[in-house]
Amino acid sequence: MDGPGEQDTVTVDRPDGAQGGVQVLQADGKVYRFLIDGPRALADLAAALDRPPASVEEDLAVLIGRGLVSRVPDPSLRYVAAPPAVALGGLLTARREELRTAELAIAALAEQHRMAATDRAAGDLIEVVTGVEAVRQRFLQIQAAARKRVRSFSMAPFVAVPPGANPAENQAVDRGVQYFVVVERELLAGPGAVAETIDSLRRGVQVRVTDKLPIKLMMADSELALVPLTTEPGGEPAAVLLHRSGLLTAVEALFDAVWQQAYPLRLDAVGALDEQPESSVTELDRKILGLLLSGLTDEAVAGQLDLSLRTLQRRLRALMDLAGVRTRAQLGWHAARNDWA
Repeated sequence: MDGPGEQDTVTVDRPDGAQGGVQVLQADGKVYRFLIDGPRALADLAAALDRPPASVEEDLAVLIGRGLVSRVPDPSLRYVAAPPAVALGGLLTARREELRTAELAIAALAEQHRMAATDRAAGDLIEVVTGVEAVRQRFLQIQAAARKRVRSFSMAPFVAVPPGANPAENQAVDRGVQYFVVVERELLAGPGAVAETIDSLRRGVQVRVTDKLPIKLMMADSELALVPLTTEPGGEPAAVLLHRSGLLTAVEALFDAVWQQAYPLRLDAVGALDEQPESSVTELDRKILGLLLSGLTDEAVAGQLDLSLRTLQRRLRALMDLAGVRTRAQLGWHAARNDWA
């Protein structure tokens, strides 16, 4: 039950069914909802809402001012809601324009920042972060800044962000960011590590395992990377935040090299963790790769092997996923190195 002056909102749900609709009405949404069912007098609204008539009348005045409600010219002085498609559609259009203006402003600021970066000293491209709270804050901020993907190396010990204490991952995955994580095998023996890994795999995180990692790492797109620094026992934790630079490019290449050599982790038929070495290349795959590496086009390879072009390209996409690469050239390099063709 609403108390005096309490506010409600009208929210339009997202079309994909996910939580977190778009709030389009900030006046008293409950008043508007009641009026959608049909015209009502002030006294009826106050009784239905269990609120003083004067309070309801204030909200009605706001709604009338925004074109969401109008008075019915009859002796009972009833109020009627404007059709939602008309009334709320206009509000949504205004919100879209506000969002577009904000996006343009962000793009302009980002370009200004990029231009300024070309004149910055090397020290401006490398930031040293010290203290548990500061390192943890940067760890979460990097993931929040990611637009397409996050890549990370995960290994013990954990100082600033212990296992199970990374809410930014769930938030990023929910907005469509891809996660690629390489974990050190020893980490999986820790308490709760397997359960947490299974949960990540179920949410679409790609996880691989290797015997030994060179460094800890958290990288957002190709723009930012956080690399913890080794500290003495009892010393203050520290990390290096790298902005886009040649050094960041080197760290990105290091990740790609380790990712290609690591073993994929997947879930088996009963939902348990299953380590799958890269041994599922079929004889047909070897023929496809051999013909492509000899210089034939996709159409020619498909014709020689009596495959449809779509089937050929789907199999190539699966091989690229298996190899953990993003381009045909990388796939060719990986195939040659691992004797796939």
